[in-house]
Parts: sequence; structure tokens; C-alpha cells
Amino acid sequence: QVQLVESGGGLVQAGGSLRLSCAASGRTFSTYAMGWFRQVPGKEREFVAAIRWNAVRTIYADSVKGRFTISRDNAENTVYLQMNSLKPEDTAVYYCARAMTIDPVTADKEYDSWGQGTQVTVSS
Repeated sequence: QVQLVESGGGLVQAGGSLRLSCAASGRTFSTYAMGWFRQVPGKEREFVAAIRWNAVRTIYADSVKGRFTISRDNAENTVYLQMNSLKPEDTAVYYCARAMTIDPVTADKEYDSWGQGTQVTVSS
């Protein structure tokens, strides 16, 4: 198990940017893929982006492709989500998670450790 702590959420106007960070504890961070998900109350948790253990491959949900960028710094045990051109429909609680694989995956059942989430609110 690894402990994950997200930060960087907040309130931003439409068209603005935010950068989320997820700090991990434990020595196994660098050997697994990492992902970001989001959830709106009353809706299913939604995949956003994921990155391979060595960062050579990333995948994105169609709804964020071209606007969001996932990255990681294994030396700092941190994964990031740069969010640009934010829209009101991006409003959600954002969670980072550690996959049980080295390659990025979209299904939340493939992830075994989750952070507590950080709120992102985009005003119109």
C-alpha cells in the first residue's frame, strides 16, 4: 500500500488553469502506473488520465484530451495533473490513484490505492 495526498485544487474561472499534485509515500511509487479520476456527487467516478511507471506513455479521457497533461517525478514521488482551458463541466473532486500495473489503465478496479481527493470548481 502507498499513501497518496492530493493538493492544488480550488476555485477558478472558466478558461483558467490549475495544477494538481499528488504526493506518495512508500518505495513502490515509481514501479507502478498512476492515474487521476474525478467524481461529481451522484455520478460514477470518471477516469481522467494515467501515466506509465516510467512516463513514456500517457492516456487521457476524450473530454480532457488536449487540455490536461499528466506527468510524474519519480525522484520526488509525485504525480501532477496540469489542467488548462478549464470548463464548468470539469468541476469535481479529483483523486489520484496507484495502479496495480506498470502500464496506464482506465478502469478504477485496476487501482488499489487512492488519495482523499481535492475539490476543483470552475465558475462560468
